Amino acid sequence: MKTLNQKMNIIGAARRKKVAARAAALIAEEMTLQELRQARKLTQVRMAKALGISQDGVSRLEKRSDLLLSTLRKTVEAMGGNLSLVAEFPDREPVVLSGIAEAEPETTPTRRKHAPAHA
Repeated sequence: MKTLNQKMNIIGAARRKKVAARAAALIAEEMTLQELRQARKLTQVRMAKALGISQDGVSRLEKRSDLLLSTLRKTVEAMGGNLSLVAEFPDREPVVLSGIAEAEPETTPTRRKHAPAHA
């Protein structure tokens, strides 16, 4: 049985370079919010100012595994990006979901009419 190093030595330098580039691309496709922020060269303090929260709030946000889509959208936008959601299925091409991660329209509060008081 051959080791990984032995197998890697068998393939040529060009092929090894191609494998390394593909591995880097796959790794880059998946990041935590913290890794994404760092890749964008942003500090937690700068993100906190952009989001209107404390630096501690950014730290807690980056550690959460369950976020509201609106919170995730605001965070990605504060980094200069746009959030899109893609549903992937084994039997068809990926589908970009619309209307889910978009900013909610500003609504004006409606005044509730009170029934006239009986005298």
